[in-house]
Amino acid sequence: MAGKSTARPRKLPVYLYIPNIIGYVRVLMNCVAFAICFSNKRLFSVLYFLSFVCDGVDGWCARKFNQVSTFGAVLDMITDRVSTACLLVLLSQVYRPGLSFLLLLALDISSHWLQMYSTFLTGKVSHKDVKDSTNWLFKAYYGNRMFMAFCCVACALHHFIPSRGEAN
Repeated sequence: MAGKSTARPRKLPVYLYIPNIIGYVRVLMNCVAFAICFSNKRLFSVLYFLSFVCDGVDGWCARKFNQVSTFGAVLDMITDRVSTACLLVLLSQVYRPGLSFLLLLALDISSHWLQMYSTFLTGKVSHKDVKDSTNWLFKAYYGNRMFMAFCCVACALHHFIPSRGEAN
């Protein structure tokens, strides 16, 4: 058959997947946000929040466009951990006593590491695969995207809304 191409469509390299490009943008937004965190608090808040929103968008895009990858999962996890760590270190400098924020940082890193490690020990591909878990909280958090989104948004907003008696 002359004129018909038998070549298969080229597969996109994993580095150019849409969710990974969103991940790169998140990294850039976080770098800018933390570089200006003391000089422009409003812009810092906007950039950090947009990065937070993009964290949900990249996962949605990965599933929607079938562009799920180990590279993307690692990029997402590292970006999440580093941005949370930077925020907690920043808050430990602004609010006293800072030790409570550093303890939260240790809890965040250790809990995610343990969850990832236990996932791989059981042979699962994703740390979000909790179908056979006996822990009701894991099932509620990872099994219901709306509940997970609510928890993430509430946690992020908690860091930005001053409690009673704190100055703005």
